Amino acid sequence: MARRPEKHSLTLRRHRTSVSLEPEFWAEFRRIAADKSIAINALAAEIDEARGVEIGLASAIRLYVLAELKARG
Repeated sequence: MARRPEKHSLTLRRHRTSVSLEPEFWAEFRRIAADKSIAINALAAEIDEARGVEIGLASAIRLYVLAELKARG
């Protein structure tokens, strides 16, 4: 069962922002960044640049994590 979202600060292109995700998503997001050998802030910035204005950053990160997990099989 998912736990309550946790708020963490990220820096995207020298701009600080907070993102609330469930601990399970944070863990997978960190694992994906480590697997790609990039900092979590850099990966979040890539996701931020690719998302549309109609979707929030937290939702974009969740969808990215989901897509990565599906791609892994």
